[in-house]
Amino acid sequence: MNYSSNKRHLKGDVDTSQDRVRYQRLGDDLVAEEEALDDIVVGIDDASWAVATPAQGWDVHDQIAHLAASEDLAALAASDPLAFGAELTRLLSSPDGPELEHLQRTRAMTPSEVLRWWRTARSRTVAALWTHDPTDRLPWAGPDMSAMSFASARLMETWAHGQDIVDALGIERMPTDRLFHVALLGVRTRRFSYVNRGLPFPVGEVRVELLSPSGRRWVWGDAGAMDRVTGPALDFCLVVTQRRWVGDTNLDVIGDAANEWMAIAQTFAGPPTDSRTAREP
Repeated sequence: MNYSSNKRHLKGDVDTSQDRVRYQRLGDDLVAEEEALDDIVVGIDDASWAVATPAQGWDVHDQIAHLAASEDLAALAASDPLAFGAELTRLLSSPDGPELEHLQRTRAMTPSEVLRWWRTARSRTVAALWTHDPTDRLPWAGPDMSAMSFASARLMETWAHGQDIVDALGIERMPTDRLFHVALLGVRTRRFSYVNRGLPFPVGEVRVELLSPSGRRWVWGDAGAMDRVTGPALDFCLVVTQRRWVGDTNLDVIGDAANEWMAIAQTFAGPPTDSRTAREP
């Protein structure tokens, strides 16, 4: 499904503003990221769906089921905020908790059923997102966010859970410049990473300089900042999504504020979690 092909959903006349163009490109990248992961899991056998992933207690089946359940919620948030609020309240009040509830419900499903569910749910999310302007506010488990940030978060979660899957299966996945959206979200959630842990936000900026998979240079922050994070964009994305411990990457982290941030960085909503520890030698 091509995101930009859904122009019939636009509000009124087509908006040619830069925000709308960026939103369309982001949507196309979201669909491409989902299809790339789909291409991986559609080709594995049932035994591979049962392989344990780095997320404790989750196998490949659980990872795709989680994405499907998340897309169901995302589609609801983008199409019916009141219904989303009611469903979120129900999930959070469940005695088993939202994660255990969905795992108990989905583990009886076959891999093909889970894959079909994920495909349907993510298509509904994309269609619902395209009814919004980029700056529209949408609810989520944490603070509400713009439709553009919401779409970035869907891409980030797809990519991050996909990383768990390729790590588990020993598959090499070539990085793409779609990582820009994950890196941007990583930079923008720096303050959230502190607020989410009840920690004071430090004074001063952290300069981020990343080399993209295509060789482009992505830069955020004051050029004169003393605190810096530099290195491959892939490594930065792995750290801020808590898929790698910073010490296992080629990032160069300079300054107390930068080091503290990389230790607690969290791009995803929900309670604070710890970055993965160093891998065994």
